[in-house]
This record gives sequence, C-alpha cells and structure tokens, in this order.
Amino acid sequence: MDQTQAENSSGSRRTSGPFSALLTVSFTGALGFSIVMPFLVFLVHRWGGNALMYGLVGAAYSAFQLIGSPILGRWSDRFGRRRVLLLSQAGTILSWVVVFIAFYLPVETLMNVDTPLLGKFTLTLPLVLLLVARSVDGLTGGDVSVANAYVADITREDERDQRFGKMAAASNVGYIIGPAIAGILGGTLLGFKLPVLVALGVAIIAMVLVAKFLPKSERVVATPPPSMANAHQVMGQEHRACIQAKKPEHLSNLDLIRLPGITLLMMVYFLVMLAFNFFYVAFPVQAATEMQWSVKHTGAFFSVMSFFMVLVQGPVLSRLSKVWSERRLVSVGSFILALGFLTFAPAIGWMAFAGALLIATGNGFMWASVVALLSKAAGDQQGAVQGLAGSIGAGASILGLVLGGLMYGKLGGWLFVGSSGLIFIVVFLSIGLPSGRAQPKSTVAGSQTD
Repeated sequence: MDQTQAENSSGSRRTSGPFSALLTVSFTGALGFSIVMPFLVFLVHRWGGNALMYGLVGAAYSAFQLIGSPILGRWSDRFGRRRVLLLSQAGTILSWVVVFIAFYLPVETLMNVDTPLLGKFTLTLPLVLLLVARSVDGLTGGDVSVANAYVADITREDERDQRFGKMAAASNVGYIIGPAIAGILGGTLLGFKLPVLVALGVAIIAMVLVAKFLPKSERVVATPPPSMANAHQVMGQEHRACIQAKKPEHLSNLDLIRLPGITLLMMVYFLVMLAFNFFYVAFPVQAATEMQWSVKHTGAFFSVMSFFMVLVQGPVLSRLSKVWSERRLVSVGSFILALGFLTFAPAIGWMAFAGALLIATGNGFMWASVVALLSKAAGDQQGAVQGLAGSIGAGASILGLVLGGLMYGKLGGWLFVGSSGLIFIVVFLSIGLPSGRAQPKSTVAGSQTD
C-alpha cells in the first residue's frame, strides 16, 4: 500500500464513527415519521377534519420547512452541524409532545366550516394542536439537509455516491419497519397514543446519538508564530491548533444559485420532488378507489418499494458507482424512474408492483448521485446549499400535494403520465450535469462539524 492509499484508508477509518452515527440518525428519523403517518389521517377525522384538513396537516410540515431549512443550513455553516442537528431533534421531540397532549384535550368545536370549495369540517382544539405540532417539526426539519452537509464534510469526493446511497438506504429501512410497527401498536389498548409515544422515544434516541457520537470541533484562532509561542505559554494564553482556519463566506440565495452547476441541480431537485409528490398524493387514492386495495395492501406496497430501494441504494449502487459516473447514474436512473411512473396510469395491481421495482431502481440510481453532485458543487457552502435544496424540495412538496390532489380529481391516471413527463425532462437536463468523476484525495475535506 502506497502513502496515498494509506492516508485514504486512515481518513475513512477516522470518519466511520461519525458516519455510522449519521446512518443511525437517518434511520431513526424515518422510523419515527413512518410509525405515525399510517394513522395520521384517522386522527384528523377523529378530531373533526376532512380530506382538505388532512392535506393541510401534511402540507404544514413542508410549508414551515420551506422557511426553516435554509436558515438551519446557514446556521450549520456558521455555528456547526452538530448544534443544528441537536436543535432539529429538539423540535421533533417538542412536536410529538404536543401531539400527545392533544389526546387529552376536549374535542370542542372552535369553528364549523361548510362551503363548496373547502367542504365540511369542524375545527377543534386537538386538530389545531396537530397543525401546530407538524408546523414546529417542519420549522426545525432541516436535519436531512444538515446531515447531508455533515456527510459531505467528512467524506472524500470519490466516496460520496456510496455514502449518500447508504444514507438513503438507512432511511428506507426505517420506512419499511415503521408502518409494520404502527400496525402492531395501533391495535393495543392504548390505541394511537402508543405509536406517538414510540415516535417520541425514537426522536429522543436520535438526539442522544447526535450528542454522544458526533464529534464536536473546536474552532479557535490561528496558531501564533513560533517565536511568540513561549511568551503566550508563560502568560497562560497559549493558543490551540486550528481545525478550521477559514470560515465560509456568507452568500445570499441568489449568489448560491449563481455558483457553477447549482442552478441546473436545483432544477433537477425541484422536478424530481414535484413528480414524487404528485405520485404520493395520487396513488393512495387510486389504490383505494380504483384498485379496491385495503390499508394493509397499500402498506405492503410501500414496504416492498422501500425494500427494493434499500437493495439498490446499498450493495447495487456501491458497486455501480465505481464504474459509472454520477451523470450517467442520474441519466439512466431518471429514465427508469420515468418508465416506472407510467406503469401506474392503467390502475392494474400487478403493474403497480412492477412499477414499484422500476421506481426503486431508478430512484436508487439517480437520487444519491444528485445529492453527491450537489455537495461537490456547494464547495464550502455545504450547509447553505443543502438548506436551499431543502427549501426548494419543500416548495415542490407543497405544490405537489395541493396541485396533485386537485389534478387527480380531473385527470385520474393521467397524472402519473405527468409525473413521468417531469422526470423525462430530468433525463434531458442530466446531459448538462458534470460527470462527477473525481480523483481520490489524500485527505478528507475538513469543515466545521460541531
């Protein structure tokens, strides 16, 4: 083994501990979220809401994430990744505490609504608290963006595809296990309270993991000249070695967009998120109404799709990223993903499961590569760029959830053709992406990870 290989191996070992903690945080975050989501619609209806209110509860998270994600991203550049991850986990803990309190409040009517546009629903105090809880969680919901920035900080460029793929795979494992746990816990005497308590416990565990296992960097002033060192030691004012000598320059969102390659990547980010939110708002309705699936069948579908994603984003992507460039992974993955969305238009059960395999394969190939390219284009603006991406993704989620719900009522299965069309645009845009092939570096990129 030559010197460069030895240094690369040493750098990978130094970052394996923090990366393992980030994987666990990614898993627990997805687990806590997916435990509660299967019965959230039942809570909304129990507390007086209708389909519109359920959509608003879902959109509340994304709406406030649109505000909070870029702020948290910039704070992570300024104050450190670890501190912002702790703040984000604290927000999640608070949100589940508020939801649990809502169970013990009287379901008293605050306002009755009955209009042709909004439909008929009752606004109650528990329903208001549920909206507040989702909003708080969204406002502090920049943990994914900050975690991605942290991964970029501690990972060599030639390893980023693999590590971002593993981060996505860890999330998908959480999405596989979460609904199963929800089904088991929801049938107990405590009903929906127990899954909420479990989600709260998972969030606390994630916060403990961040506090205990993610290293804290010490940002200090530059080391003085050797000639002054003894004098400083005599006076008890010795300086400690720097971990980061240069702080990233604060750039506006407009300046961030102007960074080389960022505009194109943000367009890809928005289109993919918009297409997926069209799918996620339309498919459950299609499954229940046109294919006559039960909640159990729908849950099994999403578990199967998440399982396939884990396989693709783990061992498959790990091997493929060694021989294919990130641009090629985005192009091929986008094409497969576009074909996957098309299979849902006819509303045929077996085609839906075939589509799940195509979506898992396509998304597994392309999404980790998009995030990796974004991290490389960000340079020393990791937190700000990832925060901006989170904000754009939240905007796409809001638009997709609201517009998709309205469009499905008029277009039916043609909405999936629309999702496919958006991804075919991504296939075209991927031609202009950088290849993403980088020579291995002898040291891991340093950044403040406090």
